[in-house]
Amino acid sequence: MILDCAVIGGGPAGLTAGLYTTRGGLENVVMFEKGMPGGQIMNSSEIENYPGVTGEITGMDLMTPWPEQCQKFGLIHEMIEVTRVSKNDAGNFTIYKGDGTSVEAHSVIVGTGSTPRRVGFKGENELFGKGVSTCATCDGFFYKGKEVAVIGGGDTALEEALYLAKICAKVYLVHRRDEFRSAPNTIERIKKTENIELVLNASPEEVYGDAMGVTGLRVVFKDGTSRDIEVPGVFTFVGNDVNNEVLKQEDGSFICDMNEHGEVLVDISMRTSTSGLFAVGDMRVDAPKQVVSAAGDGAVAALQAIAYVDEKVSE
Repeated sequence: MILDCAVIGGGPAGLTAGLYTTRGGLENVVMFEKGMPGGQIMNSSEIENYPGVTGEITGMDLMTPWPEQCQKFGLIHEMIEVTRVSKNDAGNFTIYKGDGTSVEAHSVIVGTGSTPRRVGFKGENELFGKGVSTCATCDGFFYKGKEVAVIGGGDTALEEALYLAKICAKVYLVHRRDEFRSAPNTIERIKKTENIELVLNASPEEVYGDAMGVTGLRVVFKDGTSRDIEVPGVFTFVGNDVNNEVLKQEDGSFICDMNEHGEVLVDISMRTSTSGLFAVGDMRVDAPKQVVSAAGDGAVAALQAIAYVDEKVSE
């Protein structure tokens, strides 16, 4: 049996892709997700920016109904890891699974996401989600009128610091060098923003807190001195690792075009350079890394996959 569509990844993008492909008429649609569906947002303690959702709701509360809704329309969830996707001479995709078996599919939608890199300082893992965050858009509002620290020196760190400066009373921008690796106009905006204090030539040593969460960040300067910055929120932006392993071929190349950061290049319809293969969510280029955007990606890719499969099987 050849699947009409294989959905790889069970986050908001993958689940929405599964919902739209099955409800749109494709048969034999399987979502491959080795764990419980829901994605990174399941770890969020509170969601305030998903349209139509009001009141206090956790990421788990938000995502729990999604799999059941998808399965209602026929989506099958296979709880197994996919190790690789390749395209054969017949124009079909082969999905290689962790147990050594494989299955073929007419189309593939990949939404395996990305993983924010941890900086590695003391307390970072223990207080992650309790004051330590990697998403200013998600969590910045919780610190409205308060002071926060941002760690990083690239484009994302500076852009997020500017975003937080509009919400927070003050932003401490901590960078291990004395110069930023960012666009000149972004650096200029940082320097002109009065409530951003630059803490340069400094590396985070420890984030600490109490039962309520983060209370401060200790940084160490290159000259050996240290400083305690009393803040309830610490945002780290030192890059993301794209979960693109499933797209790697046996020779080490990728099945489709990628950028230098390992993000999948797609067009506005989520199409990759390989016909019939779509990439959605945090793994694709220029992803906003928001649940609502990931869900939109999944819907767009699903509609394109339906059209692709309909044309392919009618040939």
